[in-house]
Amino acid sequence: MKYYTQFENKSLADQLIQKALEYKQHPLLDKNLGAGKRIGLLFLNPSLRTRVSTQIAASNLGMEPIVLNMDKESWALEMRDGVIMNQNKVEHIKDAAGVLGSYFDVLALRAFPTLTDKGEDSEDYILHQFIKHSGLPVVSLESAIRHPLQSLADMITINEHKKSEKPKVVLTWAPHIKAIPHAVGNSFAEWSVGCGHDVTITHPEGYELDERFTQGANIEYDQEKALADADFVYVKNWSAFNDYGKILCTDESWMLTEQKLINAPQAKVMHCLPVRRNVELSDEILDGERSLVQFQAKNRIFAAQSVLSAIIK
Repeated sequence: MKYYTQFENKSLADQLIQKALEYKQHPLLDKNLGAGKRIGLLFLNPSLRTRVSTQIAASNLGMEPIVLNMDKESWALEMRDGVIMNQNKVEHIKDAAGVLGSYFDVLALRAFPTLTDKGEDSEDYILHQFIKHSGLPVVSLESAIRHPLQSLADMITINEHKKSEKPKVVLTWAPHIKAIPHAVGNSFAEWSVGCGHDVTITHPEGYELDERFTQGANIEYDQEKALADADFVYVKNWSAFNDYGKILCTDESWMLTEQKLINAPQAKVMHCLPVRRNVELSDEILDGERSLVQFQAKNRIFAAQSVLSAIIK
């Protein structure tokens, strides 16, 4: 079973990036590839770009996308085996995923972490329950620990705008008003290192990400030093990993502004959206020539299309 949820190797990444760029030039190149096939897009959490871009990607390939907002339109699911279901959970994942497996050719799932159960989240428990019981290829539309389609779109965007083969890529923590998952930060670090970029991660002490995803990156607690000579700056908040799910710092001085980039005159700025304007990023950057956020958002279509085509071909 194919399980496209994480960066596997540079060769695979290069193949997916190049295919996505091909689809960007010719979106309907493989318009009949998915004819007669259905993809179930299952959302346990809110979505804008992920939902719409994946629907468009599937349609471009001739697939029929069907969306189910499971947190609002489906029965509450019991995920654990052997339980006596005499509480508020109406349907077991074995039964629900089994049915969905008979209805679709591919499933795609968004399931955020609890940010309370570190062990369960770190194992991507909910995602793996759907994989286990559906019997289908499952694409992660963001899980407890990764957001691979976003990261693929990010790598496509860097590929389009880089001026050297090994650009300096900086992932910088930003303040936020609530505890945010680690998935985007994890995936961006993992894919950036895997694609051979010169990666620096900067954040206040205590906000270290899971080392599974940051091996090969430079960790720098001085944001000003980290940003110097950057080619790309990716802005994202995340909560603490070691002190799991906690907000340890809300230092407003970590917000990225134009002044912060005085020593990185050519830097392009990225964010996955949605973004808290003038909390994470200033208006001047988001609305200025440095911003790549709209390029990233558009590339979400072709990232998803590249992955889906690899599964169904």
